[in-house]
Amino acid sequence: MSQSQQQPALSKCPGCEEPPAAGDLFCGACGYDLSAVPARPGDRPTMAITVPPAAPEAAGAEAVRWPAAAETDSSDVPAPVHRPSDLPGTDSGGRPLAEQEQVQEQVQEQVQEPGTPGTPVGSWPVGPAPVGSAPVGSGPGPEPLGAPEPSAAAVRHDDRADPDAAEHSGDFALAAPDPRTAEHAAAAAPAAGGKVCVACRSGRVDPDGYCENCGHAQPRERDHMEQELDAVAAVSDRGLRHHRNEDSFAVSSTALPDGSPAVVAIVCDGVSSASRPDEASAAAANAANESLLESLPRGTHPQQAMHEAIVAASEAVNALAQEPAGAMEHDAHRHQNAPACTLVGAVMAGELLIVGWVGDSRVYWVPQDRSRPTARLTEDDSWAAQMVAAGLMNEAEAYADERAHAITGWLGADAYELEPHTAAFKPDRPGLVVVCTDGLWNYAESAEEMAAAVPADAQEHPLRGARVLVGHALDGGGHDNVTVALLPFAVRPQGAGSACETV
Repeated sequence: MSQSQQQPALSKCPGCEEPPAAGDLFCGACGYDLSAVPARPGDRPTMAITVPPAAPEAAGAEAVRWPAAAETDSSDVPAPVHRPSDLPGTDSGGRPLAEQEQVQEQVQEQVQEPGTPGTPVGSWPVGPAPVGSAPVGSGPGPEPLGAPEPSAAAVRHDDRADPDAAEHSGDFALAAPDPRTAEHAAAAAPAAGGKVCVACRSGRVDPDGYCENCGHAQPRERDHMEQELDAVAAVSDRGLRHHRNEDSFAVSSTALPDGSPAVVAIVCDGVSSASRPDEASAAAANAANESLLESLPRGTHPQQAMHEAIVAASEAVNALAQEPAGAMEHDAHRHQNAPACTLVGAVMAGELLIVGWVGDSRVYWVPQDRSRPTARLTEDDSWAAQMVAAGLMNEAEAYADERAHAITGWLGADAYELEPHTAAFKPDRPGLVVVCTDGLWNYAESAEEMAAAVPADAQEHPLRGARVLVGHALDGGGHDNVTVALLPFAVRPQGAGSACETV
């Protein structure tokens, strides 16, 4: 409903509804300026108020006497319109005010009943209250009719922020429902087993990861992951700079043919410059873990099982690039930038510790007796490692170069050649195996620095120790995704020396 700026002719006075004489600029009854557009009501919801017609005056009843309307001043501002509520005692129909309250209750019941003729909810007419209607908001007493209940359905309002834009809309804007109301919260409440918003803790999370109640984006499941078994624990975190977690891990345990336990930890780091690195790391970790759980119970030597697991992980990542041409139309460079990741893993089987890797993720050995020497058990497939191995730079110079972390080996369809590295160790003392991505060892690069970051009770509480190490990386800046798995290695002291076999 819109209002025009000028009104060429009026059939009745907007103030007192008396028909004006032809050519009158002011109402002869109330003095209303007939050339002015009636002022909009105040900023409040308006309701249709239906009141029975006024009853004929009873015999002997004193006629209602209206106060004289004031004249308009020099600014042509219309004089205020007097309402029946301005007169004490009785209304314009001659009824006592006590009866007005009953009329108000009847009107309120008609308004609240959906489908009541003449009172359509959501489309209340706008305009001055007719003369003879019940008083609205006239001093102390019951609350004005039309005041919406907090949980009432959305109603149209007669206020507009932009009158010019509203003039062309042809309707009044609906008031947005308050998400905090009981009705809206009940509608947005999650079904049994559904996800609850972490922000408002009441709304349902839609398939896109946004709350249907407050619109808050939910953290992804992979932003922070934790898993703990009897003999291994792992934690992965998105970090503070990346928009998603491109790391992945898999931890498990099984039994060898002789019944002795075997514990597995696989950690993968997606290559950010490749497409879908998060999918690549997840596929590699799952494939390697499944391969080890299948081959170890058959009696395959753990070192050979690790080699086969890396090959299986490589095939799983390669398969991600084998998609129909139509699936790659939105990414013209995907065929040149296949999904890729690094992999590092450790297997504790019997008295052996088997490690395997491709890329720059690492395995550290931290003895339980911190007075004993620590060690890094892997060598990076990186530009810096190649420079050091070739004798062209020392380690400090190589890792200070901006090309230091450029990897020379990875899993992916565009890898030059797959060269899995495996090594077997036989520790002679208890200790802790740290399997991690560069998101952690960037903040504890040397074996001594890593040992200093590992809490003293990590052997007994590996999950707590993994959390502490992730926190160490976040406190250092969290520039990358952080993933670490801890495997406590418990053996009886057997004297000096340890066996080591590398491939």
